[in-house]
Parts: sequence; structure tokens; C-alpha cells
Amino acid sequence: MVTHHSVTVDGKTLNYTATVAQMPLKDASGETEAHIFYMAYTLDGAEANKRPLTFCFNGGPGSASMWVHIGGMGPRSPKLMPNGSMPPPPYRLKDNPDTWLDRSDLVFIDPVGTGYSRAKTVEIARRMNSVQGDIQSVGEFMRMYVTRNSREVSPLFIAGESYGTFRAAGLAGYLVDRGMAFNGIVLIGTTLNLETIWSRSDDLVYELELPTYCADAYYHKKVAADLQKKDLKSFLKEAEAFAIGEYSAALAKGDELPAAERKAAIDKLVRFTGLDAHYLDQTNLRWDVSHFARQLLRDKDLTIGRYDGRLTGPSALNIGETAEFDPSSTLITPPFTAMFTTYVRDELGYKTDMYYYPSGGTQPWDYQVQNGFGDTTSMLRNAMVKNPYLKVMVAAGYFDLATPYFTAEYTFNHMGLSPEMHKNISWQFYQSGHMLYIDNDSHAKLKHDFSEFVSSALPKDGQ
Repeated sequence: MVTHHSVTVDGKTLNYTATVAQMPLKDASGETEAHIFYMAYTLDGAEANKRPLTFCFNGGPGSASMWVHIGGMGPRSPKLMPNGSMPPPPYRLKDNPDTWLDRSDLVFIDPVGTGYSRAKTVEIARRMNSVQGDIQSVGEFMRMYVTRNSREVSPLFIAGESYGTFRAAGLAGYLVDRGMAFNGIVLIGTTLNLETIWSRSDDLVYELELPTYCADAYYHKKVAADLQKKDLKSFLKEAEAFAIGEYSAALAKGDELPAAERKAAIDKLVRFTGLDAHYLDQTNLRWDVSHFARQLLRDKDLTIGRYDGRLTGPSALNIGETAEFDPSSTLITPPFTAMFTTYVRDELGYKTDMYYYPSGGTQPWDYQVQNGFGDTTSMLRNAMVKNPYLKVMVAAGYFDLATPYFTAEYTFNHMGLSPEMHKNISWQFYQSGHMLYIDNDSHAKLKHDFSEFVSSALPKDGQ
């Protein structure tokens, strides 16, 4: 389905074409194995060979691209509260003043098992619902889209969120070996090495999560009074130093930690997190996201969000040890879901009786590791080594407990990149959560940062 529209960005009217379609994926014998649903926006009258093209997707794994599409980069978006919280229903759509369409054509991809994308058989779905199967199927879609639309010489970009950053890193490494190189990759809510956010077999995760716990406590005014007077960035520098210094040293001593040092560590944790000293002692100085989300505002009968610690929801039964739900998810799902399906059907004219899976439509995901964790850092390094022009922008929300910003910093600092390669990586931080574009101020900053990034990643005249 092809339709034509216009949107005003920075006082300029953009006329564009929207394409909503299914791309068939075929096996070596030419038989169709699956269809990938996608939505593309191209600026009318632009020179395709000079116009940047950005492939966009969410993560999950098992999430459709609906969130970055109408939440972040697309030309239309749902009306939310200024901080990204749910407005009262009925919901409404509006033009997105921070759409990326003025800087790049956009293709939003729903991987197999998400959105309207489907595999032909359960066996094929099982193969594609894996780390390598996902990279191969999405990579094949991108190759076919570029070929079918004669975009081989367009500047190419990838923008992924959450597990989508894991996928984006994998795609960059996978496709560069197949002759397809990218100008830039945007990583929003980054996780490339899943061990750094999931493993509880050592103390590293606790150390990397701590600065985000501190950020959330600071936002809710739970930290010590003298720390609360500092600006957020200065406060977090102290929190980071404590996390990899005194806190790390205390955890490393395990059960041999002397009582005096244990008390000193607990006292510091109280100052930085606002948690009760007795509670910290009972946790053995170690706790996870679900416990923290429930404990921080227990005195107010509130739970904070995992995706966005700024957002809160009521805890009617104030006795649970862990969060019963994630308010930063439940507060945005209804307006996003209602507005997306209405938009696709009524404005873009794509009608189907299939259910649109915002998330959860995939088979059980196969991470293809035994006694370990998925990791695509080596694939991104492969892409950066073989394509020295590749630029990477990391966009991190300070209040994101799903993919803590300090974890992303740790991962990039342990990729084995040369100082020269590190110059190709730019860092942008936001006073918001995982889906940083739902916050008005962060959304505008993301658009500005993307515009600057595209300019830096495009070849200069004469190159």
C-alpha cells in the first residue's frame, strides 16, 4: 500500500511517500519461508543516491518496531504527557516535530514473529527466532530492500533500541562480510553483551547497575541532602567512582568483608541510594532491579519503572519484595497500541485481520549459547575494523534500569578497540529512561543528536 502525506518540521513542509508492505524471504530453492512486514517513508523529490536511508527496529527479542516508529522517528506519534506517561483516554495522534524524516528516509522493520511478520512453518519460526537466525533474516530483508529500491549507493544507517542494539551490532558485522557497509549505527538503550545485565554469578552486574539506582534515587529525592544539591551529572560521577572503587572492593571480599568496612559500605549506599541500612545489610549489599523498583518508594506505596525509573505506579499490596508490574511499560502500552493500529489502518490504508504483535509473538528465543550469554561485541568490532568509516552513536538514558548506561560504557571500554577507533564512537546521555524519546525534552535532544551524527557520518566533499 502506497500513500502520500506531508508533515511540517522546523517550519518546513516535507512531502513524503509511505509504503506499507510485506517482503518475502526465500530459501536457496526460491521457496518463500517467511514474510517481513515493514513501513517505509521516503522524501519526495530527493536524490536517492545522496539521501541517507536508516533501517529502524526495536528489540525484545520479540518486539515489533512500533515503539521507535510512532514514539521516536516516524512522522506521526501518540499524544503523551510531557514526561512520557499515559494521558487519559481516548488517545490521539499528532504530527511528530522530532521525526528523523528531514534527515533520512526511514524503514521500520518488524522481525519474524513480531508485528504482522510471520514464518511459513513452526520449524522456520524456530530457526529465525534465534540470535543468528534473526540476524540472517533481518539482514536478508535489508539486502533485498536496498536492491529492490536501487539504494545501493545511498548512505546507509541502522538505528536499534534495546535488543535491537544487540541485533544492530550483529548486522553490521554480518553484512560487512557480504559487501554491505554502513555509514553509521545508532544504539538506543544499549546491550551488546548480555552477561553484563543478566549474570549474577559474580559481582560485576551489581557494580554496573549501581549508578542507575543512584540516578533514580536522585530523581525521587531520596539521596543524602548534600548530594541532592549537586547537579545530576556531578552526582553520578561520584556514584560511578564509588561503584568501581569502594563498592567493588567491598563486594570482592565476599564473606571476609570486615564488619567495619561492611558498615562503611552500607553507610555510603544509604547516602547514594536512599535505601534503608537494615535492608541493605539483609541483601548482603547486593540486590537486583525488581527488588529496587519495589523498595525505593515503598514508604509512598509506589513502584518505579524498570524501563524508566522516573515513572511510578501504585502498589496496592505493599508487602511484596519485588515489583508486581512495570509502570513504565503499562503506562505507554495502551496509547501506543491503539494509535498504531488506527494509524496503519485508517491513515496508511493497510487492512488485515491478522493480530499485530507489539511483543511476545515469537517462539521461545534461542540465544545459541550453553552456560553463557549472547554477545555481539565481536561482530561490531569486526564491522569497525573492516569499515574504518563506520560511526557509532550511543544514546543512553540515565534512569534506564533495563540497560544501565554504565554497563554500555563498560562494554565499549572492553571491546579491544584502538584509540583511533574509539574516535568513531560518540556518546549522548539523556535525563530519561530506556525509551528516551517518550520524554519531550529528550525526544528533541535525540533528534538534534541524530542530525549532528548523520552530518558527521556522511562523506565530505571530494571523498
